[in-house]
Parts: sequence; C-alpha cells; structure tokens
Amino acid sequence: MEDPLDVHDEPRAERRDSVFGRLDRVEPGETVAITADTDVRPSIAQYRIERETALEWTVETDGPDAWEVHVTKRDESTAESPDFDVREIPPKRRHEVLTDTFDRLEPGQGFVLVNDHDPEPLYHELRSTHGDVVSWEYASRDAGEWRVEIAKTDESDAATDDGVAATFDVREIPKPERHPTIHHRYGNLEAGDAMEIVAPHEPKPLHQEFQQQYGDAFEWAVMDRSPGEVRVRITKGSGGADEAGDDLAVTTELDVRDRPPAERHELIFESYADLEAGEGFVLVNDHDPKPLYHQFEAEAGPEFHWEYRLKDPGEFRVLIGKTDAGSGPASTATATHSDAAADDGPQAPF
Repeated sequence: MEDPLDVHDEPRAERRDSVFGRLDRVEPGETVAITADTDVRPSIAQYRIERETALEWTVETDGPDAWEVHVTKRDESTAESPDFDVREIPPKRRHEVLTDTFDRLEPGQGFVLVNDHDPEPLYHELRSTHGDVVSWEYASRDAGEWRVEIAKTDESDAATDDGVAATFDVREIPKPERHPTIHHRYGNLEAGDAMEIVAPHEPKPLHQEFQQQYGDAFEWAVMDRSPGEVRVRITKGSGGADEAGDDLAVTTELDVRDRPPAERHELIFESYADLEAGEGFVLVNDHDPKPLYHQFEAEAGPEFHWEYRLKDPGEFRVLIGKTDAGSGPASTATATHSDAAADDGPQAPF
C-alpha cells in the first residue's frame, strides 16, 4: 500500500487535483489510502469516469468529520460508461458534483447516473448550459433507483460564470415543468449561491411565487434585457421564514389536487416515507391540509418538518420534510404568505 494521501483542510478544487495526481501515479494493482475531513468518493468517481480506468474502493472510515477510503487501480480500462451512484452524496451537493462531472467530460465520454428519484431537473440544467450535446437516456425507473445514461456527444461552447451555480433557459423546458424545476434547484442552493433564468420576457409570475414562498430571503435582479430574451439572477439569502426548511433539499413537488380525496393521504405518507434525512417535498393542495399536519404530528418523529409556503384560495403549498432526527422541535410551521395570521394558538401550524 502506498503512503496515505492526506487532503485534510485542502480547498475542494485542490483536493480533487491532489486525488487525481496521486491516482495517476498509482500502478495497476496498487492501493492508496486517502484520508480527508469530507467525503472524497465524488472525486474518485470522477477520476474513474474521466480517465476511463477501472477502480475499486472501500470505505474504512465514513465521517462525518473523518474519512478514509482505500482505492485500488485495476489493470484494465473501462469501455462501458461506469455507474456514478450519488444516493449517498448529500442532496445539496449532488447537482454541483454532477454538473462539474459533465463539464469535464470529453466528447464521447459518459456515465450512468444512479439516483433515488427522477433527476429531470439536472437534465434541464445541463441542456440549458450545454445545449444539444447532452445525451440523456433513462435505463430504469425503479423505486429508489433511477438509472440514466448520460454522455457528452460533442464539444460544448457553454459559457462559464463562477458567480452562478446553475442556469435554466426556460424556453427549452416544457411549461408544466418550469416552475417545479426552478424551485427544486433553488432549494438545493447554499445561502449566497445564485442561479440564472433565461426567459423570453421577465418571469413575473415566478417572481411572485418566490416572494410568496421565500419572503425576503432572496435577491432578484434583471441582468440583461433584449428582445425575446431576459436574464434574471436569483441569489439565495440566509435566514428567512424557517432556517430548518432552508436546510432541506426539495426533491419534488407533489400536486394532489387532481387526486381523489381518498387517495391523497396515503400518497403523501408514502412520499414522506421515501424521504432521507435532509430531504423534503412541496405539497400542493386545493385547501388547507391542517388535519394532515395533526396526523403527522401524532405519528412522525422529531425529524418531521412542516412549513406553509403559500395560502391562496385553491392553492396551498406546504414544505414537508425530514430534518436530522432530534436536531430541533418536533415540528415547525411558518406562514410566509403576507396576510397569514397565527390565530389558533402557539401550537397551530401557521
């Protein structure tokens, strides 16, 4: 075994370069032990994809503040697209890791993304940034395991902007998917990160949604305006109506308004059961689902999170999620609509 590679306290970009440099020097059959203060498996997976080299690794220590991964290089190249299983990567880091991985691909290279839900928002993000060089094909859609074959078919002329974490050209996204896609990605941004929206005109309905759902915890700036194209930058602020909600990665939007009432609670509880710690979904209902809140409060554990984001006639939006168990109160409930009032006492969910 080689001397361990210690990348503690290295910046993320330098850590990746250190891992790549050491693995480049490893001969087939040799093993290197990589130690770090964060999970280095994304960098190892990127190496396997970019270098088209067979690797095997075992995790000896798996955090949260100390990691040790033993990586062995094998004596063969991988002709097929390797799996990149991101289910153990924190949801807020997945888009960053995956977009960075795609950025670094050479034409003809690719990988098989393995995720725990439909990663369609990633598809829209890659297409918005890179155009038609993105090859995207679903291989399976099993519960808890979605497999997508992703490849770069040609050189990309994507413009890079270090100040923007994600870009979406909504002109290329089907209308029913536009707002859920943008809210999903915004939910995965860190405080201070920004995303850009390219639209044929200023997306004022989206701006209104952001005001209703996030209050003053974001900045909205029109960066460029020309005939048929408006570019808007949205920056995520800190704080807001509920800090625990800000920490949740929104995996999907669950609109039950078209479902028979008898089916709604079962579907909602199934969706909650599928969540991992740190994840949530936005429930859209045609009336206040307050009885559902009381059922969750009675049956769910201290990780249960409930946060009103919109209260309008015919459209109620609630963020439902799982925080880190035991890290806070049994439930939180905050109304962000401007005229919502907490008039049912301190235990009411609004």
